[in-house]
Amino acid sequence: MIAKVEAGRSSPTAMLLGKLSGAFGITISTLLARAEDVNRSRVLKHDQRLVWRDPQSGYVRRQVFPIPGSTVPIDLVEVELPAGAKVAYPASSYSFAKHLIWVQKGRLVFVEGQQEHLLRAGDCLELGEPQDCRYENRSGASCTYLVLLLRQAP
Repeated sequence: MIAKVEAGRSSPTAMLLGKLSGAFGITISTLLARAEDVNRSRVLKHDQRLVWRDPQSGYVRRQVFPIPGSTVPIDLVEVELPAGAKVAYPASSYSFAKHLIWVQKGRLVFVEGQQEHLLRAGDCLELGEPQDCRYENRSGASCTYLVLLLRQAP
């Protein structure tokens, strides 16, 4: 699958990106930024943000931070999860960062191992120890949330 992605014959799914980032010990934001030729300014304009759509779930991921070249150990990502969509990530993609999820619009069910968290607009969740997880939108409307990652030193 990696060869197909590298050759441009296939688009990676969110699960594959999660597995790759976990294997390399980097965030998905860093992985995507390295694949793009992006501006190295300290200002990232709205129309310059990296945008990626998961071909399986249709979720849209917009990178807010880091700006390429930044040494600040924070990633901030805005995600729009379509109605009825689910996105799963392996525990390995969470092993090197602290995570917060902050719901901006709609409802999100975050499944962390065996525990479900129902989050509504304004709710914020700090993730526990790394476990396989799923972001689920069980509603009939899209959900928008921010993911904040504090990268930990290796």
